[in-house]
Formats: sequence, C-alpha cells, structure tokens
Amino acid sequence: MGIASATQVLISASNVHVRFGNFVAVRDVSFELAGGDLLGLIGPNGAGKTTLLRSLACLQPTTLGTISIFGEIVKDDSADMLQHIGFTPDNPPVYEELSIRDFLRFISRAYDIPGNETEERIDFWLEKVALTDKAEAKIKGLSRGMKQRVGLARTLLPNPSIILLDEPAAALDPVGRYRFRQLLNDLRNQGKAIIVSSHILSDMEEYCTHIGIMSRGKLESFGTIGQFSAHDKQGRTKYRMTLARSVPNAPLALSGIKAISNVEMRDLKITFEADADPEEATKLLAELMQMRFPICEFGPVAIGLEEAYLKIGHHQVD
Repeated sequence: MGIASATQVLISASNVHVRFGNFVAVRDVSFELAGGDLLGLIGPNGAGKTTLLRSLACLQPTTLGTISIFGEIVKDDSADMLQHIGFTPDNPPVYEELSIRDFLRFISRAYDIPGNETEERIDFWLEKVALTDKAEAKIKGLSRGMKQRVGLARTLLPNPSIILLDEPAAALDPVGRYRFRQLLNDLRNQGKAIIVSSHILSDMEEYCTHIGIMSRGKLESFGTIGQFSAHDKQGRTKYRMTLARSVPNAPLALSGIKAISNVEMRDLKITFEADADPEEATKLLAELMQMRFPICEFGPVAIGLEEAYLKIGHHQVD
C-alpha cells in the first residue's frame, strides 16, 4: 500500500454499536478519517474507547452499524483487509522468551514480509522506537515502557495504512514520550490514518488533528484540534487584553459588560470569556475603546485541550 491521498478516507464508522448482553459498550458512533488524520480518543475509564478500537481493528464484532476500510465495508470474510490495520493494545502481547529481534522476525514471517526486507525493516523500526541497543535482549527482562515500544514496532513492521493505539504512552518516560510524538508526526506525514486513545492530554495537543470525546459508549464530541482549543460548545472563547497603563477598577468595569464573563487580571493583562464569533468580538472591542480602555493588544486565546475537555462537561480524565 502506497502513501494515501490526504483527502482519501481510509477508515470510517457508521452508527456502530457494540453490545455485551444487556450492556451497550459502544452506541451509535460515526466518524471518518482520511490519510494524514490523527484522532485523539479521550474520555473516562469505561467510556468505551478500548471496545471501539477493538471493533475498528476487526477484533470485536459490531452489533449494529458498519466499519469501512478504503471505502469497503468490513464483513466476516474480509480477512484480506486486516493487512491494512495495525493495532497496539494497552498491554501488547509478546513472546517473552524471545529476543526483540527474534520476535520481530517471527512477526515478519507471519505477514509474509520478504526475507531480504526483514532485517532492514526491523532495524528501521527499532531505531524509531529507540530499542536498537536492546535488539538482542529477551523481552521478559524489559520494563513495561520498553515492552510498549516493542508492541509499537510489531504494529508498524507490516507498514499498515491504519494505526490504532490504545494508551501507547502510558508507561513511557519523558524522552520516550517525546520520541513517540515525533514518530506519530512522521506517520501522519506518510499519509497514515491514526487513532490514539490516551489520558495524556497535554501530549495530544502536539500531534492530533482531531479529538473525539467518549462518554458512556457515545462519541459525545468530535472535531478538529483547532475547534476544541478555540472555544467551547456554547460558542464562547477566552480573550486576552493587554493595557498600556493601569486602569483603576478595570475588572469591575469589565464585569459590568453583559457580553463578558470570568474576568481575571494579572498586572496589565486581563483575560475574560466572550462570544467566539469575530463580528461579536469586533463590537466588543469597539465598546471597550469607547470606555477608554488603553488597549495595546486584544485577541482570542487558544485554551488547552484539558481545559476544553472540562468545559465540555467531563470532569474525570482517567
């Protein structure tokens, strides 16, 4: 499979439900991702993220709805489509008595990777996940973070077009998380469609193109990272205004403006929330100028993903 077009839809879900007896783990989930898209899946434990990833990886049958790969609906006899999907669970299954290199050789044979490519691919991915110097070490002696990196190398070895990762950075140290972010950006640039389930929201801001928030099995919110960081679902955003000089009782005066809320002041910088619409912001700025505020800077402030998550109404991240 070559590099996908940036506009080509690689994976889509349509009204997906997954039921276990009377319990609905995933309900009515729909979205689509093109080549180069990276969806960060967030939500509290038990929200249905892992079940959804397993369904997308064709490891968990759906009760209702459809999953499509490259525009083709996945069916029971669609085994050939699985070659396009790579999935790394939270605790990747490995053969602990093997060395890392021998384990990846085994995976290479399972995917019928030509023998003359095997060692080159193994060396490439070991370098990408920073395990080159551990290549001959037995897996059973590795830390959990290293085992996660082995699982990632195992997933990427067959060069899948769709990559699904469940809590891949949970056990990584700061350097490992930095390299992981670099790797995800490299994969995006190759035209892969990627979904990462994670509780590390600060990292996700750096590599995601889209965010999906799950709660009680539903995809409650879905949008680009810019949409999440710009304003909340009520259409309000945070603004910062910098004054040229001190104004007595400035926060009190601002609090009297109906369009403004949550006023905070530190030195000459004032932040507040107001309507995100640019036309409304223009009217507000004109009103502030009429009130003779000595404004030398005014504009919206991109809020962090964690703050956006809490604003939407989800107060439990893990």
